[in-house]
Amino acid sequence: MPLRSSLLGILSSTWLQGLCRLALGGIFIYSSLDKIAHPDEFARIIANYAILPDSLVTLPALVLPWLELFAGLLLVAGIWTRSTAALLSLLLLAFILALGVNALRGIDVSCGCFSTSAEIKENAWTLILRDLLILIPGLVIVFFAREKK
Repeated sequence: MPLRSSLLGILSSTWLQGLCRLALGGIFIYSSLDKIAHPDEFARIIANYAILPDSLVTLPALVLPWLELFAGLLLVAGIWTRSTAALLSLLLLAFILALGVNALRGIDVSCGCFSTSAEIKENAWTLILRDLLILIPGLVIVFFAREKK
């Protein structure tokens, strides 16, 4: 029990929770900026995933970057921390699923994660691994953040 108690203490510690908030929030703030600045290019990247019909590409291209920005800002500010971390974790899971579909198809995609340059193609499995690593701080917040009294 002492090891479990120590681990829970570390995972719920103020410093680790703050670090996870800053890391995850900062990543999403940064990733939103190029997409907000270049919505047409981001729409092309979404279309290249070949998951959504063309008629449904524009809405996520316009909404997702702003959602990422506002959620990232809320997380960094410590507002609605658990809910915001859960939302960003769900977004990451959706991104992982979209990448997984293309990985199974054998298609390397321009993920649109941090740049809207369609020329930059990356191995989908590498992107999935990266997103799984980015998911860790969100899960730490969702499952181990202490309730404020």
